[in-house]
Amino acid sequence: MGCQNVFERVEKKYRLSKKQYAAFFEAAGPKLHEDEYGLHTIRNIYYDTADYELIRRSIEKPKYKEKFRLRGYGKIQEESSVFLEIKKKYNGVVYKRRIELDMQHARSYLEDGIRPEGEGQILKEIDYFMKFYHPKPRLYLAYDRIAYVGNEDDSLRLTIDQNIRSRRHRLELTYDGECEILNPGECLMEIKVSASYPVWLAELLSRFKLYPVSFSKYGEIYRKHMEYKRESEGKSICLRVC
Repeated sequence: MGCQNVFERVEKKYRLSKKQYAAFFEAAGPKLHEDEYGLHTIRNIYYDTADYELIRRSIEKPKYKEKFRLRGYGKIQEESSVFLEIKKKYNGVVYKRRIELDMQHARSYLEDGIRPEGEGQILKEIDYFMKFYHPKPRLYLAYDRIAYVGNEDDSLRLTIDQNIRSRRHRLELTYDGECEILNPGECLMEIKVSASYPVWLAELLSRFKLYPVSFSKYGEIYRKHMEYKRESEGKSICLRVC
């Protein structure tokens, strides 16, 4: 088992058109720099219960919610490093706890219950989560991300996610096949801070009329799927009655 990571921070999301993104970053550019990864692809498999309990609860906006995902970066192969990650949110603060494994051992653990070597508090938490919820893979979700870091405060991070795409079949990180695009022409910006926003950032957000939104990629895809399902069922009932 590789490294274990713990993140605790406030994260706020903003939905931007490509035009808003260009204008905002033209103004914010002198205060930021790209991180060392540049533009890269993030791939996730979200796990949930048979009745999608985790995402349904999340959409209800409770004080506490949690998700579990398998995450990898770039092109994923059997020897690639991936992360098993529990993401929790309580009273607006996001806590991410994850362990690093290679793809082969991650699959053995998730599919066959073969526990990786080593111990640690985070692995114990993941063990408990899996035994409590018995989650299964429900959604592949990927996006292209570029991240910026504050010049004066490297705990300030802004990420821009574009080309958000998903599928409900072939739920494998190693498969880079067909997907459905979510909200084409739109960017999702996340601002991640350990404390409060710097004054210059708050002023820019106000100038460009950018306001935080409650938005979950997984939640939005689930919501659209359920809307489509209800519409399809309604049409089916109408055809039978008519």
